[in-house]
Amino acid sequence: MTTLFTGFELGGLRLPNRVVMAPMSRVRAAEGGLATPSMARYYAQRASAGLIVSEGVQPSLIGQSNPGTPGLHTDEQVASWRQVTEAVHTNGGRIFAQIMHGGRVSHPDTTGLRPVGPSAVPATGELFTPTGRQTPPVPRALRTDEVPEHAGSYAEAARRAVDAGFDGVELHGANGYLISQFLSTNANLRTDRYGGSVAGRIRFAVEAAAATVDAVGAHRTGIRLSPGGTFWGVEETDVPELYTALLAELSRLGLAYVHLEATAPEETLVALRRAWPGALVMNPVLPLGAKQTGRSEADHWLGLGADLISFGRAFIANPDLVERLRTGLPLAPADETTYFEGGDNGYLTYPAYQYTA
Repeated sequence: MTTLFTGFELGGLRLPNRVVMAPMSRVRAAEGGLATPSMARYYAQRASAGLIVSEGVQPSLIGQSNPGTPGLHTDEQVASWRQVTEAVHTNGGRIFAQIMHGGRVSHPDTTGLRPVGPSAVPATGELFTPTGRQTPPVPRALRTDEVPEHAGSYAEAARRAVDAGFDGVELHGANGYLISQFLSTNANLRTDRYGGSVAGRIRFAVEAAAATVDAVGAHRTGIRLSPGGTFWGVEETDVPELYTALLAELSRLGLAYVHLEATAPEETLVALRRAWPGALVMNPVLPLGAKQTGRSEADHWLGLGADLISFGRAFIANPDLVERLRTGLPLAPADETTYFEGGDNGYLTYPAYQYTA
């Protein structure tokens, strides 16, 4: 019988359990997008997960969304990440880097550059910037001849990730960032080969994934998707058709996994599970929604055919989450005020479960 604690072979990696630490922005990077000793400790504390997926890592300066996030586009950034990957491996873990290009979800106060996107349509909501919360600016629409460069930036960052010691990478194709913007029907108003039809709107995602596979191998490449998600104002009007077509193209590449968020009705997600022939990581609850993933949600989705289950916020306050899930121990609550405030408080200060006599 398959449980959360049954091992799994993922792209040549032997995972001791099916618990995945989901990518979560914690904005603790040093100036220049460098990983820090505190980040090494944070991830090492959680190395009992079957797989860790790092916070979103920008593949270029123009791809940076928030201040305080790490990068993988300079030699200094690569060197800084080695302390993280070595710490995780020393503690027996496995870690993929999530490559995240923010696209239009960025601001000149953060990067010094005007954001780019598939079309000149701004995101909705408020952006974090070094000078406070601000309205997203109108991005510059990428020219057709520029699009392959940005698709290729995922592959370049993936090469650097492997050089830094990561076991693989996950392309962030979800939550309203650049890949998601190209998939969208309201952020992508293009009339060239990267827009319009379903085949046009999935092209950028497929090219980014194909370039990454060429760079580091299919066994080291996953992708995260949020079918029907509305983060940062994106809309998708044809979710089943769009994602069935996308998964069909991605299946030709032999990716290590697809990571789905619960942003569509369950019947749609189950249909996508059936359409995807490879390993599926499922995030069973809406990211940043009222509910957090627990054992019951995990078991439910394992029963529906997911291979691995990702847990987000539960990992923040429970570095020993795998053991707590295994033994039925209570989960500690996280202090939401410390999610993005920087420093070690609310980052390295959550202990493993304290047993009493």
